[in-house]
Amino acid sequence: MATVKNSWNSSIKNGEYQRKESQFRNWITADGSAGISGHDGFKAEAGRYHLYVSLACPWAHRTLVFRQLKGLEDLITVSVVHPDMHDKGWSFNHDKESAKLYGTTGDDLYGGGYISEKYLVQDPNYSGVNSVPILWDKKNKVIVNNESSEIIRIFNSAFNHITGNTRDFYPETLREKIDLENEFIYHNINNGVYKTGFATSQEVYDKHVVKLFSALDQVEHKLSKQRYLTGDELTEADWRLWVTLVRFDSVYHTHFKCNLKLIEQYPNIYHFMLELYQMPNIAKTVNEAHIKRHYYASHLALNPYGIVPISHQQDWTKPHNRERQFN
Repeated sequence: MATVKNSWNSSIKNGEYQRKESQFRNWITADGSAGISGHDGFKAEAGRYHLYVSLACPWAHRTLVFRQLKGLEDLITVSVVHPDMHDKGWSFNHDKESAKLYGTTGDDLYGGGYISEKYLVQDPNYSGVNSVPILWDKKNKVIVNNESSEIIRIFNSAFNHITGNTRDFYPETLREKIDLENEFIYHNINNGVYKTGFATSQEVYDKHVVKLFSALDQVEHKLSKQRYLTGDELTEADWRLWVTLVRFDSVYHTHFKCNLKLIEQYPNIYHFMLELYQMPNIAKTVNEAHIKRHYYASHLALNPYGIVPISHQQDWTKPHNRERQFN
């Protein structure tokens, strides 16, 4: 069967959802020297960098979380796209109503119309992924990086000398464990909900929905014995899982047919999710209206009329038991 292109920066081949690789992989360092693995380096400076994000996208959400965790709100500015994404990709449609409901800002740097324009600035013949997040250099007007897993590691350490915030979510002593957790979570849960939801054959759907809930069962068991994925310390791996969890019951359960269970039916995962949500400044990174609007109104192949259901309402203020259970 031929590969079928779609508007989600991916393709479907033999019924399988296949995510494309990010292509801009430069690094920010304290002194501007080259980053890890030979990536080109940019110097960490207050006010120089900008994030383009969707509040619906879990990959972009990672970067907003780390912007808060590392105290970078005053150093790195943000533009938020409109939740609707169709043939031309993420747009900067913006008015008072969408700002109020969905947190949109428009392209408040250049007044652009679409995220795709940022990529065409780099290469007029660019035909790759027009994705968010984008970490943008306002000084040179270029994309630094569009790979969220690398952006959060840049935020984790590159600006420490400016902010004085030395919290480390990728500590040397836990890196092997974190990398193993990330690999498992990404393939089976983060991307697992997409492989389930975008499956175009019963066989492929059945395979991925079973793998997804088997992975959740394993995480539930692990969190019954320890507070976080790698033990007692909150790490990058926990946040990479969390951005999928906060979308699960309201979107993935219904829209992507990931409906064997709700997250609320996993007691340890559920309270883990609440604990992280209730950490200082994290709730402001979540806009449920934006999340629901994007998925239900943009994926018209799955939901042809774009109807946004009155779906599960999460009580984010409910006390969690993680501290009592493990302290």
